[in-house]
Amino acid sequence: MSAPRSNWKGYITFGEVTCPVALYTAASSSDRIRFNILNRKTGNRVRRDFIDSETGDAVEHDDQVKGYETGNGRYVVLEPEEIAAAIPDSDKTLAIDAFIPCDEIDDVYFDKPYYLAPQQSGEEAFALLRDGMKEAKVAAIASTVLFRRLRTVLIRPYGDGLIGTTLNYDYEVRSAEEAFDDMPDIKIDKEMLDLAAHIIGTKKGSYDASKFDDRYEEALAELVRAKIEGKPFKKVKAVKASKPSDLLQALKDSAGASKKSASKPKSAKSANSNSSSKKAAKQSGSSSSSPRKTG
Repeated sequence: MSAPRSNWKGYITFGEVTCPVALYTAASSSDRIRFNILNRKTGNRVRRDFIDSETGDAVEHDDQVKGYETGNGRYVVLEPEEIAAAIPDSDKTLAIDAFIPCDEIDDVYFDKPYYLAPQQSGEEAFALLRDGMKEAKVAAIASTVLFRRLRTVLIRPYGDGLIGTTLNYDYEVRSAEEAFDDMPDIKIDKEMLDLAAHIIGTKKGSYDASKFDDRYEEALAELVRAKIEGKPFKKVKAVKASKPSDLLQALKDSAGASKKSASKPKSAKSANSNSSSKKAAKQSGSSSSSPRKTG
C-alpha cells in the first residue's frame, strides 16, 4: 500500500521550536455515490455552460471573471491577479498563538479535520509538542494560509500524532438565538421527565464509528442495484411525529418496550447470525454490478 499523499507541508512553531510537519485529509467524501445529469430523452450526459444573463450567449472560460455585486445589478470586477495579490502570503508556518483548555471551543466552530504528522528530522520536536500538550491537557490555536485562505486551526493530540481542525470564523457561524427565537417556554410534567430519564438510562452506551453505517448511501446503492437488475424496490415509510396528546402514552410504551428488551438480551448465536447477514450483504454489494462512483 502506497503512503498517503499530503495536502500541505510546512512547519509548526511554538516558542523558538520549529517542527516540520505534513498535513493529511482526515475525512473524505470521495467514496460516496455520485450521479451524472442526463438528458431524459436521449440518455446522454448534460454539459453545463455559463450563459450571459442578458444576451443568452455562451461565455467561454477565458471571458469569465469574478465580480462582486454592489447593488442594482452593478458589479466590481476582480481580476485573477488582483485576487492572488490580495491573499496573505503563505510562509508555510502553523504559528501557535496560544494553548487553551481542550474543551474551550464550541464544536459549532469546527470545520474540517486533518492529520498532522512529523516530517523527517522533526520527530523529536513533534513528540515533545504532542506529549507536552497531553501532559498539560491543552489544545493549541494556530493560524496559517491553507488552500489560499488565512485559517485558524485547532491542534490537539490524537493517538501517536496530532489532529488539526480548521475553524469557522465568528461571522460564518449563525446565531443560535435566531434558530431558537420562536421556541415556546414549555414546562414538562415530572412523570414524563421520569419516563424520559428511564428510557435514556436504558439506551446509554458509547460511540464507535465503525458501528454506524451511512444508510443514505446504502439506500442509494440498493436503489441503483434494483434498477440495474430490473427488480422492484421498497419505499421507506414516512415517519409520523408524536402528537402532544399522545406523548405521555408514547413514553409509557417506550419505557415498557425498553424493560422487555433489557430482560431478553440478544443471544450470541443471533448476534453472529445478524453479523453474517450484514457481511453477506456487503459482499453482494461489492460485486461488479454494484453502484460506485460514476463521475
